[in-house]
Amino acid sequence: MQPHEESPFNPLPPVVVALCLLVGGVELAMTMGARGLVGGPGAVGWRLAALEQYGFSAQIMDWMLTTRQFPVEHMMRFVTYPFVHGNFTHAMFAMVMLLALGKIVGETLGSLPMLAIFVLSGVCGAAVYGLAVDTPALLFGAFPSIYGLIGGFTYILWLRLGQMGEAQIRAFSLIGILLFLQLIFGLFFGGGPDWIADISGFVAGFLLAMVLIPGGWARLLQKLRGG
Repeated sequence: MQPHEESPFNPLPPVVVALCLLVGGVELAMTMGARGLVGGPGAVGWRLAALEQYGFSAQIMDWMLTTRQFPVEHMMRFVTYPFVHGNFTHAMFAMVMLLALGKIVGETLGSLPMLAIFVLSGVCGAAVYGLAVDTPALLFGAFPSIYGLIGGFTYILWLRLGQMGEAQIRAFSLIGILLFLQLIFGLFFGGGPDWIADISGFVAGFLLAMVLIPGGWARLLQKLRGG
């Protein structure tokens, strides 16, 4: 009889690994370029160039809506900005949260629904940001998409608490803590309007999870009917 060996680590959904590798790969190239380790002298400006080309711009969105022109190089910003970060620490925080939340949401809903929440929450976050502000400041980083995963996680927890007969308001503890910390950080260190994209991403993720969770449409209709 052969001994049964189990890995002490639970496997991550492949889509979560792929997203983290993409975020980490982009950041690694920019960090090494800034330090002169790859790319030659021109690599020092890679991050700025990437932010200008792939970051989301509210002013560009306003131009597109005004002129009714939607070129690919600007439309792609809705899905590329989450993969460009301001610095190494910014990217590492995003990767840690993506691994943790992506694992929970991916294992519960499946890889494709998890990817849909990540991408669409980022798109919704950028769209609301573009409509709400008029600033040259670019939106970048994975946090609006990660807040979407927090929204998905919140809905999953909300359902589980309801099944256990416990107070479902507890499901919103995580987002409440994060918003409080964000408020404190903003008061002491200042901050931009990117919180608008974060909150919009959270709302989008919560709503998407309602329909993407197995049996989601049936559960949603049951709730609406008072069941």
